[in-house]
Amino acid sequence: MRQSGILQGVSDARVGPVHRARLTSCGRLWVPRAPLLRHRSRGACDCYASRVIIVKMEALLSDISNCSLCSERFSNTATSHAPRPVFQYAAGARILIAGQAPGARVHESGRPFTDPSGDRLRDWMGVGQSTFYDAGKIAIFPMAFCFPGYNAKGADLPPPPICARTWRARVMEALGDVPLTLLVGGYAQKWHLKTRASVTDTVAGWRDTAPQVFPLPHPSWRNTAWLKKNPWFEAELLPVLRARVQEVLK
Repeated sequence: MRQSGILQGVSDARVGPVHRARLTSCGRLWVPRAPLLRHRSRGACDCYASRVIIVKMEALLSDISNCSLCSERFSNTATSHAPRPVFQYAAGARILIAGQAPGARVHESGRPFTDPSGDRLRDWMGVGQSTFYDAGKIAIFPMAFCFPGYNAKGADLPPPPICARTWRARVMEALGDVPLTLLVGGYAQKWHLKTRASVTDTVAGWRDTAPQVFPLPHPSWRNTAWLKKNPWFEAELLPVLRARVQEVLK
């Protein structure tokens, strides 16, 4: 619920320092209201436009945080859990990480990539936790915002397609242009690149979309064999990716 420019119920685990906005001591996002001007200068118009974008994203994040579309779906999984959308964003972010869906550990923590996959992804990017969790630098919007759960055999369930159908286009429109996007895994690659190619083929063609977009395999430990089978990933792609990350974060 929004009241007087305040977004209720958003913790600083999801929202970092925001341009022309701040988190209050009680963890709420405060966006200063722009004064009404009869004749706005160019600079004032730019500031007003920035504030409009912030408020639109604020409303969208509130809607996502309160989403319960998959409540019944999740309650019928082996984990029988409730929805808990997990993402990271603040105005001015220079990098977008488009992942797959939170895992069980992330569901518990409420913070993206707080697991071994996150450790590997940060190593690939060449950044530490302080930079990675600086929402003003790095936005994280997975293809599905909630942990999908496990099936009866204990295997991860795929991201529910309804999440991307409902939110993805709206998120990308509100996010605007970002200098660097990392497409982590096949679900993100298929949506963003409109491809039917395998993850291996898509990642192998990384030069076709660099330096703005880098497709990556999922950093899960399950892909360790893939990394050994494709040594070009660490030898050729990662040095270019790390240099690009440092360039856009300057």
